[in-house]
Amino acid sequence: MHIRVLIDNITRNELKSEWGLAALIRYGGNSFLLDAGAGGRFAENAEAMGYGLDTVDYGVLSHAHYDHADGMAEFFARNDRAKFYLRREAGENCYSRKWIFSKYIGIKKGFLEAFDNRIVYVDGDYSLAPGVSLIPHKTKGMEKIGKHAGMYVRKNGSWTPDCFAHEQSLVFDTPRGLMIFNSCSHGGADNIIREVGETYPQKKIYGLFGGLHLYASSESEVRQLAARIRDTGIEKIYTGHCTGERAMKLLKEELGDCAEQIYAGMEIELPE
Repeated sequence: MHIRVLIDNITRNELKSEWGLAALIRYGGNSFLLDAGAGGRFAENAEAMGYGLDTVDYGVLSHAHYDHADGMAEFFARNDRAKFYLRREAGENCYSRKWIFSKYIGIKKGFLEAFDNRIVYVDGDYSLAPGVSLIPHKTKGMEKIGKHAGMYVRKNGSWTPDCFAHEQSLVFDTPRGLMIFNSCSHGGADNIIREVGETYPQKKIYGLFGGLHLYASSESEVRQLAARIRDTGIEKIYTGHCTGERAMKLLKEELGDCAEQIYAGMEIELPE
């Protein structure tokens, strides 16, 4: 398995950065694009790194937020065959809300209809390719997490705390164990690890790749999450994007080398 970070908040070279995330994963003879950032910069970085997006076989949207979805149009312009796989619950209705003030943070309005022929909606546990699956949240009560984070969905004129039914994990089976990709982990990294473990009880979980949505969390919240992650027994956390610099320092204090900062241009090699 070869993982290439195409866009992240951080870059350590001439590649571009933005508030967004996209990764290119080579596994089992296929190429998978996880998310597409907030625009076209991920595609420019891919080209600069020497990777053509026209060779991608599968696209996966981790969740229905603009900083992961709005670059899909650029991907479709460069790749005329690969489908993008979204949760059935993914819509153009996600907001950040505090008191009476709200900000739209969802997929660009009209996008899902405009590109309907390139999108596949999935339900439940979904087998994407040999050794590759899409796993939804299975933990009950996640709307409490959404309310605490100030994240809501707007349906039929009403505000509902987000339960992250539109969020999914992309999971690969490797010799080291299961490798989980969940770009923002809104539902909680420890919950995600547990959900995947319960889905595949006979499998070891090796690592988690993606943001942990900790940039606005308190020190105690970060340290408590780190303790829960440590208790899962997971070996590696590759994280960035919405984790935040301050939280990353705390995670390193708590988890040591288990936690590793990702950045645009980073490449990770794991055995298949």
